[in-house]
This record gives sequence, structure tokens and C-alpha cells, in this order.
Amino acid sequence: MQASGRLHLGNLMGALQNWVKLQDKYDCYYFVADWHALTTGYANPSAIKESTKDLLINFLAAGLDPDKCTIFIQSRVLEHAELHLLLSMITPLSWLERVPTYKEKQQELKDRDLSTYGFLGYPLLQTADIIIYRAKYVPVGVDQIPHLEVTREIARRFNYLYKEVFPEPEALLTEFPRVPGIDGRKMSKSYDNAIYLSESPKEVEQKLRTMMTDPARVKRTDPGEPELSPVFQLHKIFSSKEEQEEVAHGCRTAGIGCIDCKKILIKNVFKVMEPIWAKRNELINNADVLDDIVDKGTGKAKKEAEETMRLVREAMGLYLQ
Repeated sequence: MQASGRLHLGNLMGALQNWVKLQDKYDCYYFVADWHALTTGYANPSAIKESTKDLLINFLAAGLDPDKCTIFIQSRVLEHAELHLLLSMITPLSWLERVPTYKEKQQELKDRDLSTYGFLGYPLLQTADIIIYRAKYVPVGVDQIPHLEVTREIARRFNYLYKEVFPEPEALLTEFPRVPGIDGRKMSKSYDNAIYLSESPKEVEQKLRTMMTDPARVKRTDPGEPELSPVFQLHKIFSSKEEQEEVAHGCRTAGIGCIDCKKILIKNVFKVMEPIWAKRNELINNADVLDDIVDKGTGKAKKEAEETMRLVREAMGLYLQ
């Protein structure tokens, strides 16, 4: 995950919870992508350090276990940069320009100058991140398949030009729920509509209480359509089937008001967030624990990356260090 800001409920439900499940089944590598954060946040690099710490805390608070998976920081393993450089020598420019998010992100972040190689080369650094561990699978949603296809093409090109070093990683497709923000759009830092894991219970409750609902329910006695309400979309993620049916029926018949509907949602969101808040409070002032976990994870990641780079240099006929 990019160290480009605080994690929110969308990150938790869309990715982190899935990562926690995968650590029991695979040999997983999870890292804070601080170099990637520079592709759009290069003007304010000092903010990346604090974001990196916050991500690490949230990784652990959400349930990642350093005894089950490898947790590290991207920039601590310099081999990522070396492989990125070597791959840049063989990757056609057109492959990078056709990645869908290249133009989409430029439109989304119009306030920043993204006409840099770092931004264009984002998928190439991402490729290095993946294949340096000779990964077999990458957990992604359907919308990220084009990024992974670029990775597969670059690995294939390297193997063709030099020697078979890299497996072509496959997508481990996971269903990422679309978590709506407090304004109904997809939850995103960019839209300023997110509920953050680092926020207090009071802040989270206030955001949920002020969420928009079905605009047709002007008065308490007005019936509504739950499918038009972002609050109900959150119920689908956090509430039981019985609660969803109760809320939907109450909304359509004006049997319950929007405040009552939100109280049920708040209760269920808190069930998910309370253990995370408790773990965050344990870790937030315990830098030694974080340092030990990162040192251990970096050591393992670096060992694997060094072996891959030995094979890469050998395949390319470069000087073996």
C-alpha cells in the first residue's frame, strides 16, 4: 500500500481483511510503498514518513501477523530500485502509456504536475516489486488486471531476451466491496469523504450520523428506497442479513427513521473498529516493536531480493557482485 495518507474503511474492507486471510494460506510479502508515494507526492516527501508509520500500525492492528507474513518498507530493500532500472532498459514506452490509470489519475489529480517519468513508470516499479520475489500470485481486484498484465508482459520479455528467471505472476482474484464514502461516492482520500482507521470513535460516529440517505426521505414519515441510500450500502458490508432486511423494510414503510437506521450501522461499524482502535493504542507509542518487525521483515525480503538480483545479473551477463 502507498504511504500517501491515512488508511480508511475502504482500504480495510477492500484489501487488508483479505490480506489477513491470505497469510494463513500463502507465503505473503506485504510492504509500505513509500517510493510509490513519491510518484504523486514528490513535492511533500516529509509527509511520507508519518504515513509509513501509520500504515505499519494499521497493518498490525487489522490482524497481519509478522510471524505468519513478511512486513517491510519498500525503500529499505534497494534491490527494488536496481531491478526497476534494469527493466526500464527493455520496456517499450507504449506499454506504460496504455495503462488505464495513467490518464485517469492525471484527470483526478489536476492540481499536481504528473508529467514525470516517475509517474509514467509507476507500473514498472510495481513490476519490480512483484517479480523480485518471483511471486506466483498477486491479490488484486478485476480493475487491477491491466496493471498485472503489464507485469506479466515485462517478465515474459526479460525471459525471452536473456534467460528464464521470472514466473509470470497470476491474479489471485478477490472480491473487493465498493465501500461508499459519507457523500455516496466511492470512499477515497481524494474525495475527502473517508472514515479513517485513525479517527476517534466520536469522529467516526459523527461522520456516520451526518451521512446522506435517500434524498426522497425529507420527513420522518416519508417512505424511502434503501438502494438509493449510501447508508444502506454500508449496511450490506457491516450488518447481518436480518438487520439489512429490518432496515430495508423500515425505510420503505417509513417504519424507522434515518437516525434509527444509522444507529444500527454505527453499532456494527464499531464492532469492526473497536479491536483495531485497541491495537492501535497499544502500538502508537511503541516504536521499538514497529522497528523490530520492520527489521525482521526487511531482512527476509532483502535476502530473497538479493538472490533474484544475482540471477538477473547472471542472465544479463552483468558483473556479479
